[in-house]
Amino acid sequence: MPRPFARYNWEVRACGRHGHVLYQPTEPDLAARLHVMTPAGDAWRCLRCAAYVPDAASVVVGPAADAPIVLRGKALKDATILRLLAAERIIRALFLGLAAYGVFRFAADKESLARTISADLPLLQPLEDKLGINLANSTPMRLMDKALSYSHHTLIWVAIALVAYAALELLEGVGLWSLKRWGEYVGAVGTSVLLPLEIYDIVDKTTLLRVVLFLVNVAAVVYLVWSKRLFGVRGGLAAYEAERRSVSLLEVETAAERTP
Repeated sequence: MPRPFARYNWEVRACGRHGHVLYQPTEPDLAARLHVMTPAGDAWRCLRCAAYVPDAASVVVGPAADAPIVLRGKALKDATILRLLAAERIIRALFLGLAAYGVFRFAADKESLARTISADLPLLQPLEDKLGINLANSTPMRLMDKALSYSHHTLIWVAIALVAYAALELLEGVGLWSLKRWGEYVGAVGTSVLLPLEIYDIVDKTTLLRVVLFLVNVAAVVYLVWSKRLFGVRGGLAAYEAERRSVSLLEVETAAERTP
């Protein structure tokens, strides 16, 4: 199968955006493995992209145990995917918040809106005759009539439900963007809980958008549970942390330095 990102270097991309991560361990033998002399002066190996960078002013000195945890390899690629999911969740939360605001405003001014429609719709009769359309039977007007049939109390509850949904999506987005373990759990659980509602919507009326959104959410849940080893899958948190350490440049060099 084609692999368009097979030669894509995620570490170089991250260093290009955020800068190199240079660290000088206080352990002499380990520091020697990360250091090299160049015509430009001392160069230290970046803990992310593994390139030697002659930038002594950016080097942080400390014990190897206090070195920052830098995402590399698969973990860095996973972080990029998680932030794409987070951006989608935050955008969805924004639209849900706008919808909730619209329902609140509609519930407050429903009577005046109904009077306006009743008074102004007949004025559009000449335009309807020229275009050969019937606005009263159009989809937007049918939806408007259906919404006007709801009570003020029902509309308020609809708006509250939209606010709660938006808050859940925003919480998922913030948690996934910050790459927190709790955010991954919230994303997996929150998305899973809403899958039955999406199935109901698809059964009620199948549209391409609903099917695509459902498949995206299913893929997101499977990806989070499998790749992040949630709920004890594939060894759980301990195996996940061990996997991250296995691709850490400092951990690799420490292991190599200890090897006879």
